[in-house]
Amino acid sequence: MENVIKTFYDAFHKLDAETMASCYHDSIVFEDPAFGILKGEKARNMWRMLCESQKGKNFVVATSNITCDDNKGSAHWEAHYTFSKTGRKVHNIIDAEFIIKDGKIIKHTDTFNLYQWAKQAIGFKGYLLGGTNFFKNKLQSQTHHLLSKFEKNRS
Repeated sequence: MENVIKTFYDAFHKLDAETMASCYHDSIVFEDPAFGILKGEKARNMWRMLCESQKGKNFVVATSNITCDDNKGSAHWEAHYTFSKTGRKVHNIIDAEFIIKDGKIIKHTDTFNLYQWAKQAIGFKGYLLGGTNFFKNKLQSQTHHLLSKFEKNRS
């Protein structure tokens, strides 16, 4: 079987969102601390939005420990980029878990320390609030708003 997770991250290195999206099952469920739960086309559009926003910038992704069989997989990845809202440098360390169905990713869960991310991306406010549910809920509200705006502009 082709390693769908390796294909996904090889495309991510190139910011090739369409290949990334093609690795997802029609019933994909994605989850991470920044977006919460996204299903179907919203999950694919999240990667389209991310890749589009990082083209021509200092975005670097490094992957390791990619495993994949017919049913599940995992990966470790690290992203280095500049957070556009603040201009601050971010080094985010993420562990990903996958469930595979019909050769495609049907569940993708990214886990990272939101508090560490907030301190890097936001600075002092992130240091103060980044570990709170208030911050997490506000961030998810903002990311969903940005994703909705991106989707509206695509159609």
